[in-house]
Amino acid sequence: MRVVWVALSVVVAALIAAPVATSQQVAKVARIGILDGSSPYPERLALWNGFKEALREAGFVEGKNVAFDLRWTSGQLRLVQEMTADLVRANVDVIVTAGTPVALVAKQATKKIPIVLVLAGDPVGTGLATSLNRPGGNVTGLTTLSTELSAKRLELIKELVPGMAQLGIIWDDNPAFTLGVRNAEAAAQVMKISTQSVQVRGRDELEKAISDFGRRKVSALEVMPGQTFLVERQRIAELALRHRLPTVFAQREYVEAGGLMSYGSNLRSLFVRAATYVDKILKGASPADLPIEQPTVFELAINIGTAKALGLTVPPSLRVRADLIIE
Repeated sequence: MRVVWVALSVVVAALIAAPVATSQQVAKVARIGILDGSSPYPERLALWNGFKEALREAGFVEGKNVAFDLRWTSGQLRLVQEMTADLVRANVDVIVTAGTPVALVAKQATKKIPIVLVLAGDPVGTGLATSLNRPGGNVTGLTTLSTELSAKRLELIKELVPGMAQLGIIWDDNPAFTLGVRNAEAAAQVMKISTQSVQVRGRDELEKAISDFGRRKVSALEVMPGQTFLVERQRIAELALRHRLPTVFAQREYVEAGGLMSYGSNLRSLFVRAATYVDKILKGASPADLPIEQPTVFELAINIGTAKALGLTVPPSLRVRADLIIE
């Protein structure tokens, strides 16, 4: 009996001496993989910082209980599969995607890891989700697509371009925006404006398409959202100005780069909302049960300097409605 008590005393002493693990020490660090089809220019980094700030407010602090692995493809889709495979091998807790093409690759790479969309054109049409209300798989988040936006953009550019009769449309190989093109064509038909649309793949085709529209003297050019276009936004603005083409876009970044006008979702609001989805998933929610949201906050941006260079006068009615004016 004495031997037993001695052994028991040693065990008790060891337990008392051992450090007590705190909840912080045993807390799991959430790993979030981020795939962005664009490049790390300052405005884009600011959007991701807004996403991180929203997560911080929800209790996820970088370096404490959450870690981020941010990957940029800079419009080069050939890099997406490799980057996605890296994140899947790392077994991250959530993958957040900006851009439909990268989201499609991520969905093909994993059926297990939750995927949150920040910028996706047509989640249902491209097969990312079964429906907006009940996505049904491992993908949820936010879509930038709203059928009303095409008509609104056309209405706004028509106010700025007197006697508008023809609309040129360019779109890249992003499958989400075939619906966007159809919406734009339908809106133009209602307004009795003829349309010509061209799918563009790569920088060389981009220059040719804009040059061709310039020679045809279309009244205005609508550039559909796309990662390739976003990376080449300054080039697009320069080419359009050279060929005397008023331009309309879905994102303000194009206007900041020299484009004429944009009307679309407020991107910061989408990145902040994406953090809400990540928060819910990390706390146990299933992406299959989280409805995909459509945008609710929109903004109008106008580049007055570009308008003057094109010989256009921005009417006061547009100025007062603009959320951003660049002189």
